[in-house]
Amino acid sequence: MNSEEFASKTPCEVVPILADRGIYLGSESTFYNVLRDANQLAHRGRYQAHVKRPVSTHKATAPNQVWMWDITYLNGPVKGKYYYLYLFSDLFSRKIVGWEVYECESAKLAGDLIKRIYREEKIFMNKEPLVLHSDNGSPVKGATMLETLYALGVIPSRSRPRVSNDNPYAESLFKTLKYMLNYQP
Repeated sequence: MNSEEFASKTPCEVVPILADRGIYLGSESTFYNVLRDANQLAHRGRYQAHVKRPVSTHKATAPNQVWMWDITYLNGPVKGKYYYLYLFSDLFSRKIVGWEVYECESAKLAGDLIKRIYREEKIFMNKEPLVLHSDNGSPVKGATMLETLYALGVIPSRSRPRVSNDNPYAESLFKTLKYMLNYQP
């Protein structure tokens, strides 16, 4: 692993190269173990090193402290036609604080909806700012939505990239919706 030829390669690249040459020194895990024991287990290769992000954990001790939201598609009356359900719910009480169905995903639509819900739920009267947790979809990260959140004093929180279970309550609610009998055509 320290030779010039393999200095920038990972064990999962080195083992097959050596196998093609008819050389077997050990499995990939053995290579990793040897590198770890020699304190040489570091990022190798041309790609950026993986950045470990902390899990977004928010605790709510009362209603209207942490909300979560997500968008899911719903089957339309015609095959291939979908609608999008925007759903906001409270982490503490699991109350659905607001929802709308639209024909597309849009940061502007989401921003308009959060403004309406914010007024209806009288969040502006809270002493602590509201935390809004969501996944990493494009409407969530859209400039229009973020600007709306900042203007309202809402703290945006997002799941880690490619981790679907950082927003489990919204996802489980969508599963319940989609698998209920007689729900969708």
